Amino acid sequence: MTTLPRAACLWGLVLCMTTGWAHTRSESLSAWTIDGREVWVVVTVPEVEALRLSSEGPTDAGVAAYIGGHLGVRQGGQACEPSGPASPQAASRGFRRVEAHWRCAAAGDIELQSSAFYELVPTHVMLARVQADGRFSETVLNTNRRSVAVGGGHDLESAGLIEYLAMGLSHIVTGPDHIAFLLGLVLISTTWRDLALVVTGFTLGHSATLALAVTGWLRPAPELIDVLIALTIGLVGAENVALAARRAGTVALAAGVILLAMSAAKLAGWGRLPMPVLLGVSLFAPCYLVLSMRLAHAAPLRAAMTAAFGLIHGFAFANDLIELQLPAGRLAGLLFGFNLGVELGQLLIVAALLAAAAGLVRLKLALPRPWVVEATSAGLVGLSLFWIVGRTYASS
Repeated sequence: MTTLPRAACLWGLVLCMTTGWAHTRSESLSAWTIDGREVWVVVTVPEVEALRLSSEGPTDAGVAAYIGGHLGVRQGGQACEPSGPASPQAASRGFRRVEAHWRCAAAGDIELQSSAFYELVPTHVMLARVQADGRFSETVLNTNRRSVAVGGGHDLESAGLIEYLAMGLSHIVTGPDHIAFLLGLVLISTTWRDLALVVTGFTLGHSATLALAVTGWLRPAPELIDVLIALTIGLVGAENVALAARRAGTVALAAGVILLAMSAAKLAGWGRLPMPVLLGVSLFAPCYLVLSMRLAHAAPLRAAMTAAFGLIHGFAFANDLIELQLPAGRLAGLLFGFNLGVELGQLLIVAALLAAAAGLVRLKLALPRPWVVEATSAGLVGLSLFWIVGRTYASS
């Protein structure tokens, strides 16, 4: 392989990643402030949660009305009076934000309540940040715990390592796009060493951007990250197909044609991805597919590739945590616990996939590995294309 294709492959990756800087588990974020008998809350929800209220896209007023109707503050068993209807607020791209205010009869002994989204998604989680008497605390609300008491002898306990670990674990095991990517990594690994290299690369990549994004060094664009994640799944699947069929040139050509077609559509005004991202991916994907097939030992290259893709997935992990705006003193514990949960979930998924394969072999129900790899990888490519079209052109 000459130097030119290697350079083109590298610059294609750099171009698409530096311009593009998500995951759809059901969650919301709330920031409560208690000042005497006054209570304020700002609730932030990802756009995907708002779409649950209306497939056509609810208005800001409609989102505010729904959330306001599912929040409450009580004192001594009596509901505190809202000072007015919940109102929509300016939010980052890809999110909706709502503010509400209550006035209670007296200070202290206040119960904060939320029942939002549980009737739509029973597994919905609300990460709540509470500021009372100058102290910050975090807690997690879910369908089994819809309220939290503050004051009146109730000591609000901050979310700790176990809660953050559970959040990270749930975040990856309920994310079909991350699971699909891990499945592609398992399929492409023919030895334990290869599997360890690609999983380690993925871990290093998403851990780095999770820390950089949550601490404010980098800010992801949600609509770009979701599409780029789908692209990473498609590329891993395409590489598996190329390896199984030994047709790297054909697969690379097909990938290039599809991506160039998306670039042409962008010129016509269709799609969300910026042109530099599309051109970068169009350059990187075919070069990488050909290069990985021609190297005698491609495992180190794949590890580097999965580390780069891990950078993209790391932004998806961080996207919702950014909106919580935790005090700096809380970030270290959150990052450690959340990332530990993500790694645990990742290991569980890989172990489950390997156990399922071993079980089929033991029961003599396993098909030849090349057939399984080629068919499953083709399915991953198809799933990737479905997500890319939906995330790039829907409502564009």
